[in-house]
Amino acid sequence: MNLLPTKADWLDVRRAPIKDLVAGLTVAIVALPLALAFGIASGLGAEAGITTAIIAGAIAAIFGGSKLQVSGPTGAMTVVLVPIVHKFGPQGVLLVGLIAGAILVIAGFAKIGDHVHRLPTSLIEGFTAGIAIVISLQQFPFIFGVPASDAEKVWAGAFEVTMAGLANFNPVPVTMALAVSAVILGFSTRWPRIPFSLLTVVIAAIATGAFGLQLETIGQLPARIGNLDFEFLNSKDYLALVPSGFAVAALAALESLLSAKVADKMRGGGEQHDSNRELFGQGLANLVVPFFGGVPATAALARTAVNVKSHAQSKLAALSHALILALVVLLFAPLVAAIPLAALAGVLLATTARMVKPHELIELLRRSRLDALVLTTTLIATVFVDLITAVLLGLVLSLVLRRTRLAKTDV
Repeated sequence: MNLLPTKADWLDVRRAPIKDLVAGLTVAIVALPLALAFGIASGLGAEAGITTAIIAGAIAAIFGGSKLQVSGPTGAMTVVLVPIVHKFGPQGVLLVGLIAGAILVIAGFAKIGDHVHRLPTSLIEGFTAGIAIVISLQQFPFIFGVPASDAEKVWAGAFEVTMAGLANFNPVPVTMALAVSAVILGFSTRWPRIPFSLLTVVIAAIATGAFGLQLETIGQLPARIGNLDFEFLNSKDYLALVPSGFAVAALAALESLLSAKVADKMRGGGEQHDSNRELFGQGLANLVVPFFGGVPATAALARTAVNVKSHAQSKLAALSHALILALVVLLFAPLVAAIPLAALAGVLLATTARMVKPHELIELLRRSRLDALVLTTTLIATVFVDLITAVLLGLVLSLVLRRTRLAKTDV
């Protein structure tokens, strides 16, 4: 079992570097506000989010098992991290990242990743559709131009934001988000070589400045990358944090492997990731990033989907995304600060629209009652509960119903 980069990776990188660099730039623009937001939401600050996107994103790109995967801080991970920050402080989060990283590396060597291929198609499709809905709901504050809700659940926050947005309706961000999404969806299929995601964001930024539009932008970026703080190594709460380390590792593994599987399906053409190597790469990323003050990382399905739809061909796209983020923070912060968040919301709306294939969902719903039940249960739980619960519910339901069917057949 080879868990290290291979010669084939290098050959892939040389195949279409321009496409990969354009994809990496597009993903970086989309990833930047998400990294800042998730860093703040985790309780460690914007600097921790951008550090994670750069360092963990680069390591996971090099050592991971998917050519298309993009890693960094995610919304699902922040839900797990917030209670740790409240109880143990920032040092607890850093230690949990180390524990989770070690567990993921061990899982890679133990070939635990092989079992993801046994997940039923109905579960994967339900999870993908649910994630697409969640990502869309997360864009509502940017679309309506109102502050985000403090609600714990995304759907509840989206409802509150919608009510606030309609009460003080501002057509400018709504129009911009929908226009960006419509341009991408309408023209990218016809002219796939043109990076419409990137072009629409640039045009939106220019229009915002030229017409004096009152829109929320990315704003000021952190002044530096990383925060070398080793105080967490003296923590007395090692044993108390071990269960949290396992929870973070489980979430990182599930989210990363499912994201990789979804990316393979989106690309088509027999694309196949290496699950064990993906676990190993995510583990290495989480072992290193705490030493720079970053939060635990995992594959990010929204950014991965943007990467795939931007015609990424190799790991160079994900790696360049991390390097471009570093350059942006160090050199181009004032320019990026002017990008309107409504335009980025439009990019993600277009991405989620292309993640879901209605005809495949309809086919699964018609195939059997088992597939229909697993698909709908996983989708609903993903939107209204959380990712881990959704996968576990879908998996348990699938296993129980299949065994029941086999038992009836034997009788």
